[in-house]
Amino acid sequence: MIFDTHAHYDSSQFDEDREELLASMREQGVGTIVNVGASYESCFTVPEMVQKYPFMYAAAGVHPDETGALNEETFARMKEQFQKEKVIAVGEIGLDYYWDNESHDLQKKWFIRQLELARELSLPVLIHSREAAADTMQIMKEYGRGLGGVIHCFSYSKEMAQEYVKMGYYIGVGGVVTFKNGRKLKEVVAEIPLTSIVLETDCPYLAPVPFRGKRNQSGYIRYTAEAVAEIKGVSVEEVIRQTEENAKKMYGLA
Repeated sequence: MIFDTHAHYDSSQFDEDREELLASMREQGVGTIVNVGASYESCFTVPEMVQKYPFMYAAAGVHPDETGALNEETFARMKEQFQKEKVIAVGEIGLDYYWDNESHDLQKKWFIRQLELARELSLPVLIHSREAAADTMQIMKEYGRGLGGVIHCFSYSKEMAQEYVKMGYYIGVGGVVTFKNGRKLKEVVAEIPLTSIVLETDCPYLAPVPFRGKRNQSGYIRYTAEAVAEIKGVSVEEVIRQTEENAKKMYGLA
């Protein structure tokens, strides 16, 4: 069944129909979802939320845009959340030079601290990197070797994707692969092996065609799988099967 490796069901965009939508996942062919924290606050709400759903797991971490909320005290509190059942990854963490909400130095500091936390806890990492290719790679080579995880919502070159694959990371492929202007990601998918790809929605964001611009949800990941299958010249069923196997391995659920 479909494994959505990266979703944000704590978003207010799901407040009106969250229960109903999540109850429909099995009939939509979705077997597993990892609900990902991005803010300091969500590190508390997301692990709590997943306890209600047998098919859902949690990741806890602070997105680069939100690192202003971190200090030694809040970081220690966030760290406590990893004792909660079903918290299986550190993320979403990384660098974002597109929005530049926080200084680059502050982003780097907490990115490294959270990578070190993942190493301490022996957990995979979910890496966010936007317009910060060189700095992300430098930090990952120094602090991320051997951790495992995914470069989420991958947006860089095929050469960089190959470098991450060599380091043992998966490449997160979402709705962008269905976009007409998603050429770079299509090239990446063509270049790297299917054994190094995981599927993700990043919902409620980045809905695939034909839902582009609307609220995304895990059931739509099938359109992403179809695009990957077309690029790879394999069946949709093979893409779903292999990416589910990859995700379970990545998250230690195999």
